[in-house]
Amino acid sequence: MNSERTIFHVDVNSAFLSWSALKKLREEPGSVDLRTIPSAVGGDVKTRHGIITAKSIPAKKYGVQTGEPVVKALQKCPQLVTVPPDFPTYHEYSQALMDILAQYSPLLQQVSIDEAYLDMSHRIAFGDREAALLWASRIREQVKRELGFTVNVGISTNKLLAKMASDFQKPDRTHTLYPDEVPAKMWPLPIHSLYGCGKSTAQKLQLIGINTIGEAAASDLTVLQSVLGQKSGAYIYNSASGISRSPVVAEREQAKSISNERTLSSDIDRNNYQADGVPVIRALAQKVASRMQKKGLSGQTVTFQVKSSEFARYSRQMSLPEPTDRAAAIESAALLLADRLLNRPDGLFSAGMTIRLIGVGVSRLSEKQVHQMDLFEWADQNLLAENRKKEEERLAAAKEEEKRRAEAEEEERQQAKQAKLNEMMEKINSRYGSGTVKKGK
Repeated sequence: MNSERTIFHVDVNSAFLSWSALKKLREEPGSVDLRTIPSAVGGDVKTRHGIITAKSIPAKKYGVQTGEPVVKALQKCPQLVTVPPDFPTYHEYSQALMDILAQYSPLLQQVSIDEAYLDMSHRIAFGDREAALLWASRIREQVKRELGFTVNVGISTNKLLAKMASDFQKPDRTHTLYPDEVPAKMWPLPIHSLYGCGKSTAQKLQLIGINTIGEAAASDLTVLQSVLGQKSGAYIYNSASGISRSPVVAEREQAKSISNERTLSSDIDRNNYQADGVPVIRALAQKVASRMQKKGLSGQTVTFQVKSSEFARYSRQMSLPEPTDRAAAIESAALLLADRLLNRPDGLFSAGMTIRLIGVGVSRLSEKQVHQMDLFEWADQNLLAENRKKEEERLAAAKEEEKRRAEAEEEERQQAKQAKLNEMMEKINSRYGSGTVKKGK
């Protein structure tokens, strides 16, 4: 039975900020640890525009919030240090974390780039809470020792309560939320903190006087369904009492990857990339998605690769927040990777290279589970979709910031070039007489 299982929810503390901080310390030994100062990921470091995608705990104390404009965050905290997003690094640390967690249980379900569920029932006798705390401590210590960042671990008998527990006080903590602890630990919390209760749902509940999770648990089911609809009402009613039957579903590795490549009829450079390169990337993403759908597979890592006119191969990859077989998600990730590899100031096009082959692939494949979802899995899927949307927004923001940064760097180069030209003209005019050289119109 679900009620006799021991479930862990492992969540990285300030994941993007922590991982960016670790990379900076690795590349610049002795530099300040971003986690110890007011800092954030997101925005253009030079122009200070864009949005905040992650923040440090010191920044949180100033009221800096994820999703707000950098300008607004700087008004709250003028000394805020910002760094650009670095998704290849985030993927690297995410994979390293999942490798460690897989050592503890074969029933591992990654639900986003920085969190996962573990079914620890095979290691912990039901009811042995001391053993559960010991295993959680081992996980936290191993992650901290080997990878350098901290995680929270939530412990309970189901995924819902384990997730709620991991969101308690941070960072680097273990929290329990067993069914008998629900009245004291969960019911006093505001209704919006209930996992699966979005902003709109919380507002509807507050309008009828339900402000805490405990008040939702004490409400009549028919009242909740009349306000929220049958499915949402039933979910809130059960979840507020800590009831969840959604199992930890392990991902089984399949073939290494599914990919498609195309050798181009003519080379692609910066000038014809949009007209000739982008359509090829979109077509390849569609083909990969179609093959995955036919095989009943989803994948979590997207790879973009090219072969230059000198026959050298180059590639970039990134991890999605959850497995997908959607062409749109694969295409979006591939286009972002293409921009990073080709169009950035340090990209292949800037180095004068041209491209003769393009490839798109998806790896970390798993079988899609086809079955009737219960209410709790339905809520999980809704939250996963919400996480995916947020991740796509982060990716879009990162892409826009990279574009803005490239434009700013180009403008600086043009200004420097013009300054040198002006200096040369002044020297010539000074030596040979004013008006010897004039600016062209």
